[in-house]
Amino acid sequence: MNIKSLLLGSAAALIAVSGARAADAVTVAEPEPAEYVKICDVYGAGYFYIPGTETCLRIGGYVRYDIGLGDVGSFDGSKAFDVRSGKEQSNWSKNARFTLKTWTGQETELGTLKTYTETRFNFGNKNDYAITTSDAFNRAHNKGVSLNFAWIQLGGLRVGKDESAFDTFIGYAGNVIQDTLVPYGNFDTNVVQYYFDAGNGFSAVVSLEEGSGKETIDSYVPHVVGGVKYTQGWGDIVGVVAYDSNYEEWAGKIRGDFNVTSELSLFAMFGYGSDKHLLDDAGNFVDVHGRGFYKQWGGHWAFWAGGTYKFNEKTAFNLQVSGDQDKNYGVAANVAYTVVPGLTVTAEVDYDHFGHFDDGTPFGNWTNADKKNSVGGLLRFQRDF
Repeated sequence: MNIKSLLLGSAAALIAVSGARAADAVTVAEPEPAEYVKICDVYGAGYFYIPGTETCLRIGGYVRYDIGLGDVGSFDGSKAFDVRSGKEQSNWSKNARFTLKTWTGQETELGTLKTYTETRFNFGNKNDYAITTSDAFNRAHNKGVSLNFAWIQLGGLRVGKDESAFDTFIGYAGNVIQDTLVPYGNFDTNVVQYYFDAGNGFSAVVSLEEGSGKETIDSYVPHVVGGVKYTQGWGDIVGVVAYDSNYEEWAGKIRGDFNVTSELSLFAMFGYGSDKHLLDDAGNFVDVHGRGFYKQWGGHWAFWAGGTYKFNEKTAFNLQVSGDQDKNYGVAANVAYTVVPGLTVTAEVDYDHFGHFDDGTPFGNWTNADKKNSVGGLLRFQRDF
């Protein structure tokens, strides 16, 4: 065998093996192109397009931890019983909360289609004690889940679970934690609302509401809230009026917010409502508070005032004072400090004065109660995301 024959034989063998391997080769499919999440900046920061849709979604919330102490019976303190002696005593109030929020937005031929949900999960002992047995304790426990918001809005029409427009449209009572030392209205309700923006700073709302708890509507007639607002660079003026269909009573609030300087902002709110002194079929007085779903304060009138002063970008001082016709008064003051973006620590001191009570006689003879002054405080850690 010469060298030429050897080379030709080797080439033939290589061609045969290559052909065999080619016949056994596996074809790998081309990878699908990656579909990356796209940022949606139409509705603000944090939104992104849900893949394959024109809907923008934002997911957020907060984690919060509250530590409270104060007089038993105040908004801040907690009641406990000594595990050995059973003696009633004051205790820390603690509450940890995780809140999950979602927002969606989409443009349609009928306007912007939006949704908002907020769900809260709580673990703690605050305001959850019982005294029905001798071994009752204010034990820390999982306090359940609450659906605080779940509404749909198309253009100006909103339906679903919200807080009453009697509070949301006019604004809450300052940047303090305990803003209801003198209450200014009820909150949770299902709604059918319409918001109207007239331009030039004028807006309005009409809200049909179901109420909640014992103040849920008792017929087909809803509670009704209406409000108007005028907003400019200096602040705004807002008024709301509400009709309580259960008691056929009215309540209203008017409020002014003022941007005095870039550091200082002030607000003042005044409420007035008709009384309801109810008798049952036997002529017995059945409403000992004189309050409905909207007029939660005592007597006809009440006030709330306060403001915020920003020392710098991280530190702010907040104050609220409040009172009503029945000589219930409250003062709340705090300092809020942003440790790093997204983490705020707030230290608050609260004073609560209880004035009058209704003795339960027909037509509500308002008499002086033993005046009680309660002092308490809260330390709050909150991480927003």
